Amino acid sequence: MYAMRRELNQYRQAGPIAEAAVADPHRLIQMLFEGALERIAVARGAMLQNNIRVKGEKLGQAITIIDGLRGLLDHNQGADLAEKLDALYEYMGRRLLEGNARNDPDALDEVIRLLREVKSGWDAIPEMLRQAS
Repeated sequence: MYAMRRELNQYRQAGPIAEAAVADPHRLIQMLFEGALERIAVARGAMLQNNIRVKGEKLGQAITIIDGLRGLLDHNQGADLAEKLDALYEYMGRRLLEGNARNDPDALDEVIRLLREVKSGWDAIPEMLRQAS
């Protein structure tokens, strides 16, 4: 049973890995947003089921992804926007830590809403502008 579960997990990981290998930079950022949102959703479910291990693991992964998004910000171009996003990402990480420590699903929901809003702006960037950068 354990071997089948391991193989299933490897199969699930193969799709995103293959997509990342051929994705353009814009799509890679979208994949980071999607990955963070997925991990927070799984952590929220684990929180409600009192599964402390999975909750902590998934929130740690989500925070790592959000920190990665922070690291990708270009403070030389659009410095004002980059500073605001940097502060927002820092806030999201802090809220996830608080939500984890307090078992507060509302904190996770807040971060999900914020991430979805930022992602929707990213998704709305016209193709012509994507190719220009």
